[in-house]
Amino acid sequence: MRESSSISAAAGRARQTLSSRAASAVAVVVALVWTIPTIGLFVSSIRQPDDIKKTGWWTVFSNPSLTLENYQTVLFGSGSSGRLADYFINSLVIALPSVLIPLALGLMAAYAFCFLEWKGKDVVFLIIFGLQIVPVQMALIPLLRISVSIDLSSISPFLPIWIMHTIFAMPLAVFLLHNFMSEIPQELIEAARVDGASDVSIFLRVVLPLMLPGIASYATLQFLWVWNDLLIALTFVGGNADAAPLTVRLANLAGTNGVGWHLLTSGAFVSMIIPLAVFFLLERYIVRGTMAGSVKG
Repeated sequence: MRESSSISAAAGRARQTLSSRAASAVAVVVALVWTIPTIGLFVSSIRQPDDIKKTGWWTVFSNPSLTLENYQTVLFGSGSSGRLADYFINSLVIALPSVLIPLALGLMAAYAFCFLEWKGKDVVFLIIFGLQIVPVQMALIPLLRISVSIDLSSISPFLPIWIMHTIFAMPLAVFLLHNFMSEIPQELIEAARVDGASDVSIFLRVVLPLMLPGIASYATLQFLWVWNDLLIALTFVGGNADAAPLTVRLANLAGTNGVGWHLLTSGAFVSMIIPLAVFFLLERYIVRGTMAGSVKG
């Protein structure tokens, strides 16, 4: 009893310290310092090319020479320094199916693990959970050989990367969605079964509406992962300019001799627009996703 009261007192003191004005001031300073690189990136993206190459971005306050030429060049220019708008669309075409496919499969698998009884369920779930620790790099070459032997790109240039993102996303999808779904009361499912609802009806009419926060959480995490991916994209579609995403284009934006590196600032800021919008709109779901299963599941 005495030990529990001392723990409560310590927790109260910690809460009071973290909510003090000094702690708030430290948090504000850390946030500002963390934001400085992004501010510098944005300022550099609207500076003259010669100024970017010769001086630091902070000199803009003494020499405010600004232009939108860099954005016009990377978005609509020709050759190796432009056409970023086309690759922006490619990233959307890659990201949306790469989110929806593992999301749909993960939801069905999570339902099977949570509410269906079948032999070996715990063993299979443990194997899926363990697959999360397998490095992506270990599977790239074998999967690339399989993709080339089947010639998946002949069906669609985006098909190989859709499949690969789905494969690598499934362990986390099943684990995360299972943790969310396990919080649904079992009594609710049993009541639906007593009323004569089939598993399909329960999944569509009972489980999915209650899973919207979990769905949004996983979809956000998976979208940010796919949008910012370079390794998988470079391995499976990097050689096909018609299907290469934005990250591959940014990697090649500076050119072989590095003469166009000043365009990387505007190109990088263009690539940040969608992730930043998704993050700020669905920030609370990202937090829930990282906390899912920390206490239960």
